[in-house]
Amino acid sequence: IPPKALLNFVLFIIFVGSSVRTFTPFYFLVEPVDTLSVRGSSVILNCSAYSEPSPKIEWKKDGTFLNLVSDDRRQLLSDGSLFIRNVVHSKHSKPDEGYYQCVATVENLGTIVSRTAKLTVAGKFFSSNLFVFSNFYKRYILIKSSIVLEFSFNW
Repeated sequence: IPPKALLNFVLFIIFVGSSVRTFTPFYFLVEPVDTLSVRGSSVILNCSAYSEPSPKIEWKKDGTFLNLVSDDRRQLLSDGSLFIRNVVHSKHSKPDEGYYQCVATVENLGTIVSRTAKLTVAGKFFSSNLFVFSNFYKRYILIKSSIVLEFSFNW
């Protein structure tokens, strides 16, 4: 088990009569992180969970499950990540901005819920001046090609 996954490690044990039956560990490999996006761009909120059998992944936004079947802009990727295309943000409509959680479920075993990640969408000023790029541990923000802000997160 990767060290960072130990915090999310869950071992399920079922007592059947006088015997104990154990199942494969069930934990998040990757959880979503706070993310800054630009209006009109695409964004991915990463999530991946481990279990045998493979878990079913769903997403919540602001505490409510997303209906990805009827949503043509949001898509569940094969690894469990959430892809949002053409991020929407205006003075009166901010349907993509909010708090997201990844929910992994294994039938007859249980459910685990990821940490909460905030998706912030840059407003009008930033949308033409901001470029966001990242690697696994750090996220960089480039503003008008003259300033680079670097930030990292620890867990």
